[in-house]
Amino acid sequence: MILVFGKSGQLANELQHHRGVVALGRDHVDLLDPTACANAIHAHLPKVVINAAAYTAVDRAEQEEALVTIINGDAPGAMAQACAELSIPLVHISTDYVFAGNGELPWRPDDGTEPQNAYGRSKLAGEINIRASGAIHAILRTSWIFSAHGVNFVKTMLQLAETRDAVCVVADQIGGPTLARDIALACLKIAEQLTQDPTKSGTYHYSGTPDVSWAEFAAAIFDQAGKVMTVTTIPTSDYPTPATRPLNSRLDCNTTNQVFGILRPDWHIGMKTVLKDLEVIS
Repeated sequence: MILVFGKSGQLANELQHHRGVVALGRDHVDLLDPTACANAIHAHLPKVVINAAAYTAVDRAEQEEALVTIINGDAPGAMAQACAELSIPLVHISTDYVFAGNGELPWRPDDGTEPQNAYGRSKLAGEINIRASGAIHAILRTSWIFSAHGVNFVKTMLQLAETRDAVCVVADQIGGPTLARDIALACLKIAEQLTQDPTKSGTYHYSGTPDVSWAEFAAAIFDQAGKVMTVTTIPTSDYPTPATRPLNSRLDCNTTNQVFGILRPDWHIGMKTVLKDLEVIS
């Protein structure tokens, strides 16, 4: 049995389509109570744990950093401690936001971290706590998650296309859009291999290819959806937000391929899947 923390989020939703998955939502365990997270693992005695739960309201996190740090930092640490006690693997989803977000080179797993906002700091705290637990683990950093479920950039762009024929989108933030379904498959493959070979524990990156700007991503969405929309490119400075966004979200995923045999997925293919799921295209 695979125990998944999270139930309604994009990744957790996809994981629940697979056999042997038990998903714990907020009605089952409170992430603000790290001890409850650990107790849930001891109660279920799973083969592996996947933490797909997190506080992801990046801008609101600036005003709630203490709370965010419990959910994204302390709770994963408690999960990891329980996994260490039971000698079972933990697969934990992290983010490109742990990096400074400068430069143009893809971030490698062993690059120095320097989060620029509260969300990034909370996710880094989770990473640190997991490593300190001694648990068998894979910390999987990803970026720009999209799917047919929940709130994400693809669905937002499609909604805007219903009421307007033009949109302004930032063009100086670059990253790899990643289909939630692909992340779910990667998590399951990593979990299986960790069970067989705990020496594969470590920090890894997984994001879609090719890397693009948000503006380029938006243009591709409209093109595949058959929507006539004018995309005007703007700099991040013209779209201020409470939380600083990284300009460089590129992730070097070579180690993930070398260790687990998992290649970066083409997000164009994932996009087509989502548009079909949403019945935008046939």
